[in-house]
Amino acid sequence: MFTRLLYYGVAHLHLSQEEVWLMPFGLLLDLWECHKQYFGIAKPYRELTIDDIIPVGLA
Repeated sequence: MFTRLLYYGVAHLHLSQEEVWLMPFGLLLDLWECHKQYFGIAKPYRELTIDDIIPVGLA
């Protein structure tokens, strides 16, 4: 699994090997998920708009 994540980080995210190894694990997984969503490989779990986050009366 770590070999594959190292490959994703170096080849697809254009990070150096040192950056991948020193990066917090959660950040690497977040970057990979963003990459997949950007290229249409994955869909976001939820689609939110600003109206979903800030109620109408506050703005």
